[in-house]
Amino acid sequence: MNWKLNGLTELQQRIIAAAIGALIILGALAYNEWTYFVVFFFISMFTLLEFYKLLGLDGNLPLRTFGTIVGLFLFTLTFFVEKYNFNHELYYLVFVLLSTAFVIKLYSKRDEKPFRNIAFTYLGIMYVAVPFALLNTAVFMKGTYSNQVIVGSLFLIWASDTGAYFAGRAFGKHKLFFRISPKKTWEGSIGGTLLALIFAYIISFYCTDLFLWEWLCIAVIIVVTGTYGDLVESLFKRSIHIKDSGNTIPGHGGFLDRFDSLLLSAPFIITFVRLVKLF
Repeated sequence: MNWKLNGLTELQQRIIAAAIGALIILGALAYNEWTYFVVFFFISMFTLLEFYKLLGLDGNLPLRTFGTIVGLFLFTLTFFVEKYNFNHELYYLVFVLLSTAFVIKLYSKRDEKPFRNIAFTYLGIMYVAVPFALLNTAVFMKGTYSNQVIVGSLFLIWASDTGAYFAGRAFGKHKLFFRISPKKTWEGSIGGTLLALIFAYIISFYCTDLFLWEWLCIAVIIVVTGTYGDLVESLFKRSIHIKDSGNTIPGHGGFLDRFDSLLLSAPFIITFVRLVKLF
């Protein structure tokens, strides 16, 4: 897919695409658990396919279809285990599926480095599928469907990105990580942090599944891990000499470009929320 908004500046494209995407995601989260499942299932699928496609650009031969199927199976399995409280031993099925990658590569005659490509296949599952699957443990954290943790986290990610973008453009002078991302600055990072903390305070009034201090902690987690998530994806793109992971989303690039912050922050957010509830 290659959607373009002709005649508009990059900033205008970013705003329009972000607004449409946010409406779809928030609408799905607000309606019920099944619309959430469908939308995030397809987001996971497109992100996995994009990741494996990019690996292929560098001469690698990951099991693209296999990795995507396993990743989507993991997302689906996690959803049903959490929603219907199925036996967690069903997760052993994932290990059985993963093991079949070795058998598949036995029949791949043109792959000169099969074990490296199996590793790349597993990397896609760990990097993309696992974070999305973990979201299911958040929406059913209270035993029934609740979108508050995901909705709040998404708003904090967007606030952090927005604050960093505009603060960086207006005040950015000191580079944050020039070797990997020349445009990122400390001033932008500070702007993103301040806006995320402000949003965390506001969110605490509407998303009462968590206390104010928990939302503030999640804001800090998102600022740190989200920034590193963006840097990790930038490192990945630089390693294969491309600017954007795709051109699917006008002004944003591809799905990896749009969800890189969530991919790295989700495991930290979910772990924090689940551990806090133990005490």
